[in-house]
Amino acid sequence: MPVGIEAWFLQIPPITRCWVALAVLTSIAVQSQMVTPLSLYFSPRSAFVNGQPWRAVTNFFYFGSLSLDFVFHLFFFMRYSRMLEESSFANRKADYFWLLLCSSAMLLALSPLFNLPFLSASLAFVPIYVWSRRHPLLPISLFGLVTITAPYLPVALVAISWILNGSFKAVIGDFVGCAVGHVAWFLRDVWAREMIGGTTFLTDAPAPLKRLFGDAF
Repeated sequence: MPVGIEAWFLQIPPITRCWVALAVLTSIAVQSQMVTPLSLYFSPRSAFVNGQPWRAVTNFFYFGSLSLDFVFHLFFFMRYSRMLEESSFANRKADYFWLLLCSSAMLLALSPLFNLPFLSASLAFVPIYVWSRRHPLLPISLFGLVTITAPYLPVALVAISWILNGSFKAVIGDFVGCAVGHVAWFLRDVWAREMIGGTTFLTDAPAPLKRLFGDAF
């Protein structure tokens, strides 16, 4: 029987668990100089013209060096991604993966516009934003100092990140993540349900992906 930190880690839902593990391993690899950030960042030219397609993936797992900002982003992503995966996407691993995959594609398209070579923090804000909009009346205590309702959580976290980093430029990626999270939430909870009256290709994972994850459909 796994005990301690291993038991806690195995209790995290699979999609969130894999992302957290890859993020931690990537930062450790950079910290120990096994790889450099220069080999991980994304740019359309490097990824698609210079034949380095892995950059379209690796940039989502590097939150920066092991620091307070790294812990901040990873903690809040892990907390709310886990809660979203355990509630709205319970027994729907493929749909949650599809949400993150479609969001990642949107972020890659926006990356050159905002000069964002690393999109890990941006993608981390997507599940935070979606979870917050799905719990509009839930009160949340921030560090025991202030209580807000869930929809204000992303804005509060961006403000805290701004304070931690000391510059607005450092949180542009967080704002972009919130914008993509809003699009993801709108497509699923407003457009598909209220305007279409059902699921669409953008909101429901394709059948092959569901078979891969062993989900019923």
